[in-house]
Amino acid sequence: MKYPEIKRSTTSLRTAIYPGTFDPITNGHLDILIRAKELFDGVTIAIATDSNKVSLFSLEERLELLLEATKDMSKVSVCVFEGLTVEFARQCGAVAILRGLRALSDFEYEFQLALMNKKIAPDIETIFLMTQSQFSFISSSAIKWAASLNGGISDFVPPHVEKALIAKYANRSIVK
Repeated sequence: MKYPEIKRSTTSLRTAIYPGTFDPITNGHLDILIRAKELFDGVTIAIATDSNKVSLFSLEERLELLLEATKDMSKVSVCVFEGLTVEFARQCGAVAILRGLRALSDFEYEFQLALMNKKIAPDIETIFLMTQSQFSFISSSAIKWAASLNGGISDFVPPHVEKALIAKYANRSIVK
């Protein structure tokens, strides 16, 4: 599969990248994205390829799910990257790295990461956006767990993601 090319800003547009594994994308991710695109001239969703996480969906599947979820959104692009997030942000001409926070437990990790990124790339800011309260408990891991147990997840993910999760778990047996 050919991945979308990195779009580098050639004007003075203020763009941000929104990095993550997005395995899968959730309504919480979309909430952050929708609000961020009002703050920036453009937002690039950047799917990390070299995460330490074991993904349920392949990179190609995650890309397809994200492209479908954002197909009607202006000012949003989706791409794949590897390596340091701040280096990728520089390649894109981004002025900020966007991070979503759900709860206090997210803050410590994200704060340490932001400080390290600032040391490496002082010209790139990290912007934290708190999720709206109705999304504060949503995580990709919790959604995958619920889907694996045939739990209702329609309030947590877009319909096409729900279908993809159901299909992933349809042939798996639950180990007790």
